[in-house]
Formats: sequence, C-alpha cells, structure tokens
Amino acid sequence: MSNDFLNVFLNEIKTNVNGFIAVAVTEIESGLSFGNLTVDPSFDPELAAAYNLEVVKAKLNAVKALNLKQDIEDILITLTNQIHIIDISPNKKFMIYLAADASKANLGMTRAVLRKHKLELEKNLA
Repeated sequence: MSNDFLNVFLNEIKTNVNGFIAVAVTEIESGLSFGNLTVDPSFDPELAAAYNLEVVKAKLNAVKALNLKQDIEDILITLTNQIHIIDISPNKKFMIYLAADASKANLGMTRAVLRKHKLELEKNLA
C-alpha cells in the first residue's frame, strides 16, 4: 500500500470523525499493522488494534461455525466515555479500528465515514 495513500486515509478519518481519538488499519490474517494515527499520546492504536483483532477472529469463527452466511460489517464496543468501532473490509482481509469520544461522536456519521473510506482502502491495498 502506498504510504501517501495511507497517510491521506488516516488523516481523512481524523478530520471527518467528530471526537476522533485514534485509528489503526490492520491485516486480519497476519496481524500486520498498515498504519495508525492518534491525537492522544497515551492511547496506542496499534496495541488496541492487536487486542481487538482477537475479537474479530473470534466473531468471524462464530459466524462460520453457526453457518450464518452473513458478513460482519462492523463491531461496536461502547465504553463509559468512548466508542470503539472495528470495521471489517468486504473481502475480510483487513480491519479499521477506530476510537472516538462518545460525547462528541455521532455513531451514524462515523459509520458512514468508515464505510466510504474502507472501500477506497480496499481498492488501494497492495
């Protein structure tokens, strides 16, 4: 993936998500981090994405075991003051992990931004 494209992508998410805290893009199979960005130096998006990758893998396995014939669009984790969204690409090859301030973020708008940008990201994956 082009570093220029990835930097633009990460900054687009930062700019367009109200209450943005952090974002990371991770390959699901290998756990390889493509890149991350945060506005909070105490929040490590790469570490958070690595832990949340286990949630994604477990949910993908559950969907398969239950023979649901469904795709996971995103996984929402609501904390006291934050929302964390794990958005999975349609080809199930990567995930976007996003953390935002719950008092500032609009869940519908945030999901719309992620949906728009994940398609661009999938097209530009090397």
